[in-house]
Amino acid sequence: MALGRARRGERHIDYWPGFVDALSTLLLVFVFLLSVFVLAQFVLTQEIGSKDDAMARLQAQIRELTDLLALERTNDAEAESQMGALRASLLRMEQERDALQEAATAVATPEEIAAAQNRGDDLARQLGQEKDAAAQAASQIAILNQQIAALRRQIAALEQALDIADQKDKESQSRLADLGRRLNVALAQRVQELTRYRSEFFGRLRTILGDRPDVRIVGDRFVFQSEIFFDRASAEIRTDAVPALDQLAAALVQLEKEIPPDLGWVLRVDGHTDDRPIATPQFPSNWELSAARSIAVVQYLASKGVSPQHLVAAGFGEYQPIDTGSSDEARARNRRIELKLTER
Repeated sequence: MALGRARRGERHIDYWPGFVDALSTLLLVFVFLLSVFVLAQFVLTQEIGSKDDAMARLQAQIRELTDLLALERTNDAEAESQMGALRASLLRMEQERDALQEAATAVATPEEIAAAQNRGDDLARQLGQEKDAAAQAASQIAILNQQIAALRRQIAALEQALDIADQKDKESQSRLADLGRRLNVALAQRVQELTRYRSEFFGRLRTILGDRPDVRIVGDRFVFQSEIFFDRASAEIRTDAVPALDQLAAALVQLEKEIPPDLGWVLRVDGHTDDRPIATPQFPSNWELSAARSIAVVQYLASKGVSPQHLVAAGFGEYQPIDTGSSDEARARNRRIELKLTER
């Protein structure tokens, strides 16, 4: 009867570590997705910042060209005003010249004729100067018109470049958003694929191991009592544990053929001890003992054809108990080897 009660106690399933592991896995996936989102936001912010700087420079150039255009228009107006004044002065001089010519044809004294001729010569010189000034002003107006046309072309080119920059900015934002969506979908697909293969692997292990009281399923892990594989305070694999490890290795080799190469996964072998200290030349502490046991299992699986790239050994010592009691039964449950199929 005592033996029956002990076995029922050993078959007790503790769901809490499995729930914690599942929650930890979900939290890791969430943190990874959040990191990707933050990275995408950082890249988007940098790209938008560079686009904003370029747009600011283009707008500053447009403002500068607009000021130059306004100045050129002012100079053009001043030149037009000068041209009008020159035309009026030229018309007035031509009228005076005509009047003098008419006066010269009338009856006049020699003195008046000489004075009229002198006055006509002066008006002719002034008229020539005014014509030269008018020609120079017309040349300046033509140059100003050419400069204004060039400024208008530059403003049009800058506005076109600004529109292109805005369009590229919108396209880059759209590409980043689409990249984030596709990355989230790809991550979700990878998690679903790994979960499916994990379920298949655990199903095979259940078939291989059968209904053994010293093997438990806790969440997403298989938990083996250390006594299945090792003697007390030893990291040498027992002879009677070899068939079970051979079947486990065969299942892993088959799983490697089925899982796509681009799906990163590992079988993590975790070694745990109870809280009773150990201090031997080979194992100064429980950490060394738990690590040595997990390494021994990993090395045996690798020797049977399992790829070392898909194997991880970890030693936790006595610091991750699944039973906080101090009885022999509690310590026996804490002495264990755990197998977990997880992301790499």
